[in-house]
Amino acid sequence: MSDILKRILATKFDEVGKSSSQVPMHTLRADAEASLKETSLKPRGFAHAIEKKIAAGFPGVITEIKKASPSKGVFREDFDPAKIAKSYELNGAACLSVLTDKDYFQGSEKYLREARHACSIPVLRKDFLVDPYQVYEARAMGADAILLIAAALDDAQMQDFESIATELHMDVLVEVHDEAELQRALRLNTSLLGINNRNLRTFEVSLDTTLKMLKDIPTTKRVVTESGILTKDDVKKMRDANVQAFLVGEAFMRQDDPGLGLKELFFS
Repeated sequence: MSDILKRILATKFDEVGKSSSQVPMHTLRADAEASLKETSLKPRGFAHAIEKKIAAGFPGVITEIKKASPSKGVFREDFDPAKIAKSYELNGAACLSVLTDKDYFQGSEKYLREARHACSIPVLRKDFLVDPYQVYEARAMGADAILLIAAALDDAQMQDFESIATELHMDVLVEVHDEAELQRALRLNTSLLGINNRNLRTFEVSLDTTLKMLKDIPTTKRVVTESGILTKDDVKKMRDANVQAFLVGEAFMRQDDPGLGLKELFFS
């Protein structure tokens, strides 16, 4: 685990402590359960949206909405989540991924709500989950899916969080960085297996990270390749290897219109 990840996780434990002192778990859980019946917040089927795109012959692209990162700083000063979400949907995105981490990525729960309200495609809450509280929090804010990072969680936590998400009709994207994490992630029920091509220790990016793991992944899993998809050749390389789902953010966030960046990379 990298030092930056350790710092982020420590911050998350503090966040959960503060949030739960303001909104206790039983109240948050009730809010999460109530969201299932509220028309504007009903789950939209994250995994299904990806499969629908792929079945139609297109790549299933999860497009990211993030303002900044710890290593790259601010991506765009003109940051309008609703406008970005509309453009992504118009230009072929299957789903959205919205950063809600405040301290390191300048994200916000508000951004997820704004983005989801502006479109009809499903939304992943992208954050660093360390406690069941955050899973309920994700559904209460309208998330259709959550991210579980294998490097940040033990097996029992991943299974527990997945179980809660399933009860709340959310999908789960489990993210791995290496073979050891892959073997742990394969024990989960989720079909969505994200392979992050960025090395957590060196931060170097290599698409071979995804390609080398494919032989060990059963066909029941939907591989989502993450990080380093920058050119049409990158997309072709993955699709030729039958990797049909992508999570891409940084490549689009620096462009004047992120949705047009999506269209150019994947659909032109």
